[in-house]
Amino acid sequence: MAWKLQKEMILLLAWGPAILLQFAHPLVARGVADHSTFRAQRWGRTRRLHRTLATMLRLSFGTEHEALDAVARINAMHDRVHGQLLTTAGMFSAGTPYSAHDPTLLAWVHATLLDMNLRVYELFVAPLRVEEKDRYCVEASAIEGYFGIPEGRLPRSLSELQLYMDTMLANGAITVTDVARTLAQALVCPPAPRVAGPAIGLLRLTTIGLLPPTVREAYGFSWASRNEAMLRLVAGLVRKLLPLTPSIVRHWPAARAGSRSVRRSGCPVGMFPGRRR
Repeated sequence: MAWKLQKEMILLLAWGPAILLQFAHPLVARGVADHSTFRAQRWGRTRRLHRTLATMLRLSFGTEHEALDAVARINAMHDRVHGQLLTTAGMFSAGTPYSAHDPTLLAWVHATLLDMNLRVYELFVAPLRVEEKDRYCVEASAIEGYFGIPEGRLPRSLSELQLYMDTMLANGAITVTDVARTLAQALVCPPAPRVAGPAIGLLRLTTIGLLPPTVREAYGFSWASRNEAMLRLVAGLVRKLLPLTPSIVRHWPAARAGSRSVRRSGCPVGMFPGRRR
């Protein structure tokens, strides 16, 4: 199921709303503001996207060696990300420490990606059965031990994922701060040449439209019925065009290479093949 979903290039549209949900956690937002080139450098967003994308593709479609190398790189990067809140934010008081190795923060980042990947796939590609969504959650949970997340902490089913997301959004942990709003503006309104306008518009429409209403309002984004209608119209058009799109355009090169490798050898590759469940 991880291959079925993550081979689709259109799933890039899930990253925007997932990242804004991550920023809505004050400790995540503070960590990004303190340690990322996301805003500080002109090409920070592009570099971050390229690095993150390359890592995710190695985790999903690379060899076991490549997946473990990606894990090591992520953990090494997380070693450097720690600090503390400067001011009180929601339920977190000033001075609250944060660390990129914190299982609570890792679980939130993981869940936002799962949730948005499933939503974007169903919106732009095709419906999924509950059993397929459950399987996707199970496969994705294989990362636990590699990132120091206690076994059983990550959701193993759609119902567990939905319960976790609802709980996080209701228990006060998710509070959009001024730091998060500043980061969000850099994501939603990036400087770009005029020719990129349509693509940026689609990214903005999806990023804002897929946020939970309460989070969207906390960021200060406007959203009306005409925006919702436009999102549904665009999604319907993409669903009709994708089946007609050649794989070389529709799917990631790493996914096509991984499929060829499996056909040749019959051996699984990708996200921690030694721990497939």
